[in-house]
Amino acid sequence: MIRQFLSMLTLSLAITTAAQAAPPKAPERGEQGAGPYDRLIIRGATLINGEGAPPQGPVDIVIEDDRIVNVVSVGYPGVPIKDERRPLAGPNDQEIDAHGKYVLPGFVEMHGHIGGSAEGIPAEYVLKLWLAHGITTVREPGSFNGLDWTKWHQEKAAKNDIVGPRIIPYAGFGMGAEEPIFNGEQARDWVRKIKRQGASGIKFFGATPKVMAAALDEAKKQNLGTMMHHAQLNVVRTSVIDSARLGLGSMEHWYGLPEALFTGQRIQNYPADYNYNNEQDRFREAGRLWAQAAEPGSEQWNKVRDELIALDFTINPTLTIYEASRDLMRERRAIWHEEYTLPQLWDFFTPSRYAHGSYWFDWTTDEEVAWRKNYQLWMTFLNDFKNHGGRVTTGSDAGYIYKIYGFAYIRELELLREAGFNALEVIQSATLNGAEALGLEDQIGSVVPGKKADMIIVDENPLANFKVLYGTGHYKLDENNQPMRTKGIRYTIKDGIIYDAQELLADVREIVDVARRSTPGGALHR
Repeated sequence: MIRQFLSMLTLSLAITTAAQAAPPKAPERGEQGAGPYDRLIIRGATLINGEGAPPQGPVDIVIEDDRIVNVVSVGYPGVPIKDERRPLAGPNDQEIDAHGKYVLPGFVEMHGHIGGSAEGIPAEYVLKLWLAHGITTVREPGSFNGLDWTKWHQEKAAKNDIVGPRIIPYAGFGMGAEEPIFNGEQARDWVRKIKRQGASGIKFFGATPKVMAAALDEAKKQNLGTMMHHAQLNVVRTSVIDSARLGLGSMEHWYGLPEALFTGQRIQNYPADYNYNNEQDRFREAGRLWAQAAEPGSEQWNKVRDELIALDFTINPTLTIYEASRDLMRERRAIWHEEYTLPQLWDFFTPSRYAHGSYWFDWTTDEEVAWRKNYQLWMTFLNDFKNHGGRVTTGSDAGYIYKIYGFAYIRELELLREAGFNALEVIQSATLNGAEALGLEDQIGSVVPGKKADMIIVDENPLANFKVLYGTGHYKLDENNQPMRTKGIRYTIKDGIIYDAQELLADVREIVDVARRSTPGGALHR
């Protein structure tokens, strides 16, 4: 009972918004976005299809309503396209001139809270930032604003009545339970209940092994997805390898993985004065955890890696969310804060002993150095896992620790590149791998005939530089030796509906500007 109480306490701390009024829902779509059309042809693009294939172009992509029906190679680089090779356009067909541009599949955000724990974050702000950064599908972990609230947005987005990605809603384990869940039958009852309520999956933070076993078994029977943040309060008895054996679908972040790699101990080395509810204690010691794990290439390292791969396990690392731990100044000074960070988010990020993830009470050089070393080992495992056939996906957990929706996701792509993934492997992690982890690979995740018309059109080659995908663009010199910024993603297409990414960003800037003008001291305090 005590352990289960602590597990529920962790959940309640993580979802403080449950006791608050739900934030504003997204408005109706109205006239925003064009389509879907009976027939749409994207002309002359260079395609990065998401399946690991190299870029190919020029191609014409034919879309009917919300489906890709053909991808046609229509020529060769550097010479004019011969019209006889191209799909013919009827009098009512729509066309997009994409000559010189790049087309990618829509991104899959595997850890995206619609608001997180900061109070009063409007859904429109989050959804438009996601879509403006090419994210067309989001796994919403925990539904912290309430499952009904999240389901409302899921249903509206599925009908394209609102502007936003499709949403896959997960419920936090134990959410809405009348009493703490401490036995297997209670766990099964709760799983069946949230299935009836319309959840697509469950996010776990931790529980006793018997409760976890029952809940994961019932989730499989109910065809619910499962993901887990292996909180330190429960990880000793249920590490990543334990939960994977019980049937867990994906791990979030990296908690529980170093513990599975321990050889000279069973429990993390905590200082005597450590207190889990002290956020700086929690994150300081987390930055020293990988150093306690088995070395890369060791017997235990390889054993855990290979078993996770054999279990078809997914790692969703969210490298981006802990980046301030290794370089706080960089995250606080990120250029997008000026125009895209809501005042209530900035206040939430500011150091506070009351807020989850706002742990900068006295963050030192040594803390940052420890975290940089932590990242090196973490990234080594991810790259090794991927190289041996393991599935790695992309997620951001934005809304915490100075991370802003959309921008944080693109940064995750850069961090996977730093981990050793080549650029095509990064794109596959961001697209097809996420679709596979969600069981949606027949519908989304790559640009091939038969799938949903979810894709991104960008002016520059993202394989050469992922920075061209940021809403703030890439900073460089123009031909006249003047500094300038590229425009980022030009269009995001979801279900065959074409959204102007720059228009979406302008909407977000207006939301932020209004919030700042109506909030005393609403400007950023650096």
